[in-house]
Amino acid sequence: MITDRAGLPLSVGISGADLHDSQAVEPLVRGIPPVRSRRGPRRRKPAKLHRDKGYDYAHLRKRLRARGIRHRIARKGIESSQRLGRHRWTIERTMARLAGCRRLHRRYERKAEHFLAFTSIACTLICHRRLAT
Repeated sequence: MITDRAGLPLSVGISGADLHDSQAVEPLVRGIPPVRSRRGPRRRKPAKLHRDKGYDYAHLRKRLRARGIRHRIARKGIESSQRLGRHRWTIERTMARLAGCRRLHRRYERKAEHFLAFTSIACTLICHRRLAT
């Protein structure tokens, strides 16, 4: 899941348990819809992407740089991921809101399409509740 600074889900995807998270970043970044801004053209990509040490791979950094996305990824053995904690709490808060949905807390659906549909509905409700207040 990719969220904005306020914790609103921008792109959601599901994958198998044996797929590493770094392999799912590229499809999620491609899945971000155009965002209307007050001036200028619609933005198709995020300005910056914050990730922890689990995403520290040269090929991932190279792909993000090629798309024009600045990345803030903690390097293994060099940097501490504690500085990223101030940005990470927004995604953790959104994941906690998703866990509040009973149908998503325990996966009742056998088909991935059904589970993705319920996840999308839950993200829509999160956005509606956040924007309605």
